[in-house]
Amino acid sequence: MSATSEVPAGFRNAAGEGGFVRLVAAGFNDIRTRQRLVRYLVQADVRRRGADTLLGNIWWVLDPLLQMVVYVVFLTIVVRRPLPEYPLFIFAAILPWKWFAASITDATTSIVRQGELIKQIQFPKIVLPVAATTAGVVSFGFGVIALFLLMFFYPDRISIYLLFIPVIAVVQFVFTLACSLLVAAGNVFFRDLGNVVGHVLRLWWFLSPGLYSLAALDELHIFQANPWLLTLVNLNPFAILFTAYRTVIYGTETSFPGPPNMQALAALLVASLVLMTLTTFVFKRLEPNFAKVV
Repeated sequence: MSATSEVPAGFRNAAGEGGFVRLVAAGFNDIRTRQRLVRYLVQADVRRRGADTLLGNIWWVLDPLLQMVVYVVFLTIVVRRPLPEYPLFIFAAILPWKWFAASITDATTSIVRQGELIKQIQFPKIVLPVAATTAGVVSFGFGVIALFLLMFFYPDRISIYLLFIPVIAVVQFVFTLACSLLVAAGNVFFRDLGNVVGHVLRLWWFLSPGLYSLAALDELHIFQANPWLLTLVNLNPFAILFTAYRTVIYGTETSFPGPPNMQALAALLVASLVLMTLTTFVFKRLEPNFAKVV
Protein backbone atom coordinates (compact mmCIF):
# COMPACT_ATOMS: atom_id res chain seq x y z
CA MET A 1 0.00 0.00 0.00
CA SER A 2 1.40 3.35 -0.98
CA ALA A 3 2.08 6.08 1.55
CA THR A 4 -0.45 8.29 -0.21
CA SER A 5 -3.31 5.83 0.29
CA GLU A 6 -2.61 5.64 4.00
CA VAL A 7 -3.47 9.31 4.40
CA PRO A 8 -7.19 10.01 4.89
CA ALA A 9 -8.80 10.98 1.58
CA GLY A 10 -10.42 14.03 3.16
CA PHE A 11 -7.01 15.34 4.15
CA ARG A 12 -5.49 14.72 0.72
CA ASN A 13 -8.33 16.63 -0.92
CA ALA A 14 -8.57 19.39 1.68
CA ALA A 15 -7.58 22.54 -0.11
CA GLY A 16 -9.46 25.75 0.54
CA GLU A 17 -9.26 28.17 -2.35
CA GLY A 18 -7.36 31.40 -2.06
CA GLY A 19 -3.88 32.61 -1.31
CA PHE A 20 -2.06 32.86 2.00
CA VAL A 21 -2.99 36.46 2.77
CA ARG A 22 -6.67 36.03 1.82
CA LEU A 23 -7.14 32.92 3.94
CA VAL A 24 -5.37 34.39 6.98
CA ALA A 25 -7.40 37.60 6.71
CA ALA A 26 -10.58 35.54 6.41
CA GLY A 27 -9.68 33.59 9.54
CA PHE A 28 -9.02 36.71 11.63
CA ASN A 29 -12.21 38.30 10.25
CA ASP A 30 -14.24 35.22 11.22
CA ILE A 31 -13.06 35.59 14.81
CA ARG A 32 -13.69 39.35 14.87
CA THR A 33 -17.20 39.23 13.37
CA ARG A 34 -18.40 36.21 15.36
CA GLN A 35 -17.67 37.51 18.85
CA ARG A 36 -21.21 36.80 20.07
CA LEU A 37 -20.94 33.21 18.85
CA VAL A 38 -17.55 32.87 20.51
CA ARG A 39 -18.96 34.17 23.80
CA TYR A 40 -21.86 31.71 23.60
CA LEU A 41 -19.50 28.80 22.89
CA VAL A 42 -17.17 29.88 25.70
CA GLN A 43 -20.09 29.87 28.14
CA ALA A 44 -21.15 26.45 26.90
CA ASP A 45 -17.59 25.12 27.21
CA VAL A 46 -17.25 26.54 30.71
CA ARG A 47 -20.50 24.83 31.72
CA ARG A 48 -19.30 21.58 30.15
CA ARG A 49 -16.11 21.68 32.19
CA GLY A 50 -18.08 22.43 35.32
CA ALA A 51 -16.23 25.68 35.87
CA ASP A 52 -19.49 27.53 36.48
CA THR A 53 -20.36 25.30 39.42
CA LEU A 54 -19.03 25.43 42.95
CA LEU A 55 -17.36 22.01 42.70
CA GLY A 56 -15.80 22.89 39.34
CA ASN A 57 -14.32 26.08 40.73
CA ILE A 58 -13.06 24.37 43.87
CA TRP A 59 -11.38 21.66 41.77
CA TRP A 60 -9.43 24.26 39.81
CA VAL A 61 -8.20 25.60 43.14
CA LEU A 62 -7.40 22.20 44.67
CA ASP A 63 -6.00 20.29 41.68
CA PRO A 64 -2.84 22.40 41.12
CA LEU A 65 -2.28 22.42 44.88
CA LEU A 66 -2.50 18.62 45.00
CA GLN A 67 -0.07 18.31 42.07
CA MET A 68 2.30 20.63 43.90
CA VAL A 69 2.14 18.42 47.01
CA VAL A 70 2.97 15.29 44.98
CA TYR A 71 6.02 16.87 43.33
CA VAL A 72 7.19 18.49 46.55
CA VAL A 73 7.02 15.17 48.41
CA PHE A 74 8.89 13.38 45.63
CA LEU A 75 11.66 15.92 45.19
CA THR A 76 12.17 16.81 48.84
CA ILE A 77 11.94 13.30 50.31
CA VAL A 78 13.12 11.05 47.49
CA VAL A 79 15.53 13.32 45.64
CA ARG A 80 16.26 15.49 48.70
CA ARG A 81 17.44 18.52 46.77
CA PRO A 82 14.73 21.07 47.49
CA LEU A 83 15.02 24.73 46.62
CA PRO A 84 14.13 27.38 49.19
CA GLU A 85 10.35 27.73 49.44
CA TYR A 86 10.05 25.02 46.80
CA PRO A 87 6.21 24.70 46.89
CA LEU A 88 5.85 28.24 45.56
CA PHE A 89 8.65 27.67 43.06
CA ILE A 90 6.96 24.67 41.48
CA PHE A 91 3.42 26.03 41.70
CA ALA A 92 4.46 29.00 39.57
CA ALA A 93 5.01 26.47 36.75
CA ILE A 94 2.20 24.01 37.48
CA LEU A 95 -0.55 26.62 37.19
CA PRO A 96 0.28 27.96 33.68
CA TRP A 97 1.10 24.46 32.46
CA LYS A 98 -2.26 23.10 33.63
CA TRP A 99 -3.95 25.95 31.76
CA PHE A 100 -2.00 25.20 28.55
CA ALA A 101 -2.45 21.43 28.70
CA ALA A 102 -6.19 21.64 29.43
CA SER A 103 -6.73 24.18 26.64
CA ILE A 104 -4.84 22.14 24.04
CA THR A 105 -6.63 18.94 25.07
CA ASP A 106 -10.04 20.58 24.74
CA ALA A 107 -9.16 22.36 21.49
CA THR A 108 -8.00 19.09 19.93
CA THR A 109 -11.54 17.67 19.98
CA SER A 110 -13.38 20.98 19.65
CA ILE A 111 -14.35 20.43 16.00
CA VAL A 112 -14.99 16.69 16.09
CA ARG A 113 -17.12 17.16 19.20
CA GLN A 114 -19.45 19.47 17.23
CA GLY A 115 -19.71 17.18 14.20
CA GLU A 116 -23.51 17.19 14.02
CA LEU A 117 -23.67 20.96 14.37
CA ILE A 118 -21.10 21.43 11.61
CA LYS A 119 -23.15 19.27 9.22
CA GLN A 120 -26.37 21.18 9.92
CA ILE A 121 -25.31 24.82 10.22
CA GLN A 122 -22.98 26.93 8.11
CA PHE A 123 -20.61 28.97 10.30
CA PRO A 124 -16.85 29.62 10.50
CA LYS A 125 -15.38 26.59 12.25
CA ILE A 126 -12.42 28.57 13.55
CA VAL A 127 -14.60 29.87 16.38
CA LEU A 128 -14.68 26.37 17.93
CA PRO A 129 -10.97 26.09 18.91
CA VAL A 130 -10.97 29.81 19.73
CA ALA A 131 -13.85 29.28 22.17
CA ALA A 132 -12.23 26.17 23.70
CA THR A 133 -8.98 28.06 24.26
CA THR A 134 -10.71 31.17 25.61
CA ALA A 135 -12.72 29.07 28.07
CA GLY A 136 -9.41 27.98 29.57
CA VAL A 137 -8.76 31.56 30.65
CA VAL A 138 -11.72 31.32 33.03
CA SER A 139 -10.29 28.19 34.63
CA PHE A 140 -6.87 29.81 34.89
CA GLY A 141 -8.48 32.67 36.74
CA PHE A 142 -9.76 30.29 39.41
CA GLY A 143 -6.31 28.70 39.55
CA VAL A 144 -4.86 32.10 40.42
CA ILE A 145 -7.02 31.97 43.58
CA ALA A 146 -5.01 28.93 44.64
CA LEU A 147 -1.82 30.90 43.98
CA PHE A 148 -2.91 33.73 46.24
CA LEU A 149 -3.89 31.26 48.96
CA LEU A 150 -0.45 29.66 48.75
CA MET A 151 1.32 33.01 48.86
CA PHE A 152 -0.13 33.75 52.29
CA PHE A 153 2.38 31.15 53.55
CA TYR A 154 5.20 33.14 51.91
CA PRO A 155 4.38 36.79 52.69
CA ASP A 156 7.93 37.86 51.92
CA ARG A 157 7.31 36.94 48.26
CA ILE A 158 4.20 39.09 47.87
CA SER A 159 5.08 42.13 45.75
CA ILE A 160 3.75 44.62 43.22
CA TYR A 161 5.31 42.48 40.48
CA LEU A 162 2.37 40.08 40.71
CA LEU A 163 0.57 42.60 38.51
CA PHE A 164 2.71 41.33 35.63
CA ILE A 165 0.86 37.97 35.68
CA PRO A 166 -1.87 39.15 33.23
CA VAL A 167 0.84 40.45 30.86
CA ILE A 168 2.59 37.07 30.83
CA ALA A 169 -0.78 35.34 30.51
CA VAL A 170 -1.58 37.32 27.34
CA VAL A 171 1.62 36.05 25.71
CA GLN A 172 0.78 32.50 26.77
CA PHE A 173 -2.77 32.84 25.43
CA VAL A 174 -1.57 33.87 21.96
CA PHE A 175 0.89 30.96 21.87
CA THR A 176 -1.79 28.53 23.10
CA LEU A 177 -4.31 29.74 20.53
CA ALA A 178 -1.79 29.26 17.73
CA CYS A 179 -1.20 25.66 18.82
CA SER A 180 -4.93 25.05 19.33
CA LEU A 181 -5.81 25.94 15.74
CA LEU A 182 -3.29 23.44 14.43
CA VAL A 183 -4.28 20.47 16.61
CA ALA A 184 -8.00 21.16 16.15
CA ALA A 185 -7.72 21.05 12.36
CA GLY A 186 -5.37 18.06 12.37
CA ASN A 187 -7.60 15.97 14.63
CA VAL A 188 -10.43 16.15 12.08
CA PHE A 189 -8.40 14.09 9.64
CA PHE A 190 -6.20 12.11 12.04
CA ARG A 191 -8.36 10.96 14.97
CA ASP A 192 -5.37 9.41 16.78
CA LEU A 193 -3.89 12.88 17.13
CA GLY A 194 -5.60 13.24 20.51
CA ASN A 195 -3.55 10.37 21.93
CA VAL A 196 -0.37 11.75 20.38
CA VAL A 197 -1.04 15.19 21.85
CA GLY A 198 -1.40 13.67 25.32
CA HIS A 199 2.01 12.00 25.08
CA VAL A 200 3.63 15.11 23.59
CA LEU A 201 2.27 17.27 26.41
CA ARG A 202 3.58 14.85 29.03
CA LEU A 203 7.04 14.81 27.44
CA TRP A 204 6.98 18.60 26.94
CA TRP A 205 6.31 19.14 30.66
CA PHE A 206 9.31 17.10 31.77
CA LEU A 207 11.56 18.71 29.14
CA SER A 208 10.53 22.16 30.36
CA PRO A 209 11.97 23.76 33.52
CA GLY A 210 8.89 23.06 35.60
CA LEU A 211 10.39 20.86 38.30
CA TYR A 212 13.78 22.54 38.14
CA SER A 213 15.30 25.90 37.30
CA LEU A 214 17.34 26.81 34.25
CA ALA A 215 20.18 27.72 36.60
CA ALA A 216 20.30 24.10 37.77
CA LEU A 217 21.10 22.96 34.22
CA ASP A 218 24.25 25.08 34.20
CA GLU A 219 25.69 22.79 36.87
CA LEU A 220 25.20 19.61 34.84
CA HIS A 221 28.23 18.28 32.98
CA ILE A 222 26.30 17.49 29.81
CA PHE A 223 25.25 21.14 29.45
CA GLN A 224 28.70 22.42 30.31
CA ALA A 225 30.20 20.18 27.63
CA ASN A 226 27.50 21.00 25.09
CA PRO A 227 26.47 24.67 25.41
CA TRP A 228 24.17 24.32 22.39
CA LEU A 229 21.89 22.12 24.49
CA LEU A 230 21.30 25.00 26.88
CA THR A 231 20.53 27.26 23.92
CA LEU A 232 18.01 24.67 22.73
CA VAL A 233 16.39 24.53 26.16
CA ASN A 234 16.07 28.32 26.25
CA LEU A 235 14.22 28.25 22.92
CA ASN A 236 11.43 26.24 24.56
CA PRO A 237 8.48 28.67 24.88
CA PHE A 238 7.78 27.37 28.36
CA ALA A 239 11.34 28.05 29.45
CA ILE A 240 10.51 31.70 28.77
CA LEU A 241 7.03 31.54 30.29
CA PHE A 242 7.97 29.56 33.41
CA THR A 243 10.91 31.88 34.04
CA ALA A 244 8.68 34.93 33.64
CA TYR A 245 6.01 33.61 36.01
CA ARG A 246 8.62 32.57 38.57
CA THR A 247 10.39 35.90 38.39
CA VAL A 248 7.27 37.82 39.41
CA ILE A 249 5.88 35.20 41.83
CA TYR A 250 8.91 33.53 43.38
CA GLY A 251 12.00 35.41 42.34
CA THR A 252 15.13 33.26 42.36
CA GLU A 253 17.08 31.22 44.89
CA THR A 254 19.03 34.33 45.83
CA SER A 255 16.62 37.20 45.19
CA PHE A 256 13.04 38.22 45.75
CA PRO A 257 10.46 38.78 42.94
CA GLY A 258 11.22 41.32 40.26
CA PRO A 259 10.08 42.35 36.76
CA PRO A 260 10.06 39.67 34.04
CA ASN A 261 12.35 39.72 31.03
CA MET A 262 10.14 41.84 28.75
CA GLN A 263 12.49 41.39 25.81
CA ALA A 264 12.12 37.60 25.95
CA LEU A 265 8.33 37.90 26.33
CA ALA A 266 8.14 40.31 23.40
CA ALA A 267 10.16 37.91 21.24
CA LEU A 268 7.87 35.04 22.21
CA LEU A 269 4.79 37.17 21.47
CA VAL A 270 6.08 38.03 17.99
CA ALA A 271 6.94 34.38 17.33
CA SER A 272 3.49 33.33 18.58
CA LEU A 273 1.77 35.84 16.28
CA VAL A 274 3.75 34.49 13.34
CA LEU A 275 2.84 30.93 14.35
CA MET A 276 -0.83 31.91 14.70
CA THR A 277 -0.76 33.42 11.22
CA LEU A 278 0.59 30.15 9.82
CA THR A 279 -1.83 27.93 11.75
CA THR A 280 -4.75 30.17 10.75
CA PHE A 281 -3.76 29.69 7.12
CA VAL A 282 -3.58 25.89 7.58
CA PHE A 283 -6.94 25.89 9.37
CA LYS A 284 -8.72 27.91 6.67
CA ARG A 285 -7.07 25.79 3.99
CA LEU A 286 -8.51 22.60 5.48
CA GLU A 287 -11.83 24.02 6.69
CA PRO A 288 -13.89 23.40 3.52
CA ASN A 289 -13.59 19.63 4.05
CA PHE A 290 -14.45 19.49 7.77
CA ALA A 291 -18.16 18.79 7.18
CA LYS A 292 -17.31 15.93 4.81
CA VAL A 293 -14.96 14.22 7.26
CA VAL A 294 -16.60 14.65 10.67
